[in-house]
Amino acid sequence: MNQSTVTGHIYARIFELLEQNPEGLRWSELLTKIKASDPSLHPKTVNGCVWKLVEKYPDKVYKPSKGLFRLLKYRSG
Repeated sequence: MNQSTVTGHIYARIFELLEQNPEGLRWSELLTKIKASDPSLHPKTVNGCVWKLVEKYPDKVYKPSKGLFRLLKYRSG
């Protein structure tokens, strides 16, 4: 993850937020928190990063239910 790029910065923030919320975060919560942390980010760029999250990082993130994102390390069983 290259944090010098805009998308790299967004993905880093997503993983920070998911780390702070072991129970996971809903799509809307992720978007709201990322936008609040850096208002200069374009909403469509943030949306695209969240949209591709599981596809891009299947080794780190999963969706236990529709619209909910959670780190794999917090998966039970």
